[in-house]
Amino acid sequence: MMHRWAALCVLALGALVPTIGQAQASQDPPPARERPGVELGQNYPNPFNPTTTIPFFIGDPATCQDTDREHVVTLRIYNILAQLVAVPILQGTGQQLLNLRLKCGSYTAYWDGHYLDSSREVASGVYLYRIEVDGEVKVKKMIVSK
Repeated sequence: MMHRWAALCVLALGALVPTIGQAQASQDPPPARERPGVELGQNYPNPFNPTTTIPFFIGDPATCQDTDREHVVTLRIYNILAQLVAVPILQGTGQQLLNLRLKCGSYTAYWDGHYLDSSREVASGVYLYRIEVDGEVKVKKMIVSK
């Protein structure tokens, strides 16, 4: 039980880090980056029932010049107990976003609101979605409302 609380705290803090980073970015110039960043958009609709889409962008939207480089992308959905609930699919391909190799650009993930590999719908509540691109992590929250 203690491990679940620790994991929940880590996910919750991860959800706050982008907000803190954005506040600091307005005061200081952004540091130079060796690897392209990742932008994780807010899912829509939010709240949702039964399906949602999650937009994300890999690389620098202004340049996106390194079109040959592939980035390792994983997107997972967790409940508030930090338990893995689902792995969305990349819209248009049907592939799970689990260690998927993608090039610089704009993408959309799709989640049907079901638990991993089952036909059972998730319960109403708050869920966290976490993207990792080449080791860089972003987390946001979404709401399922029935």
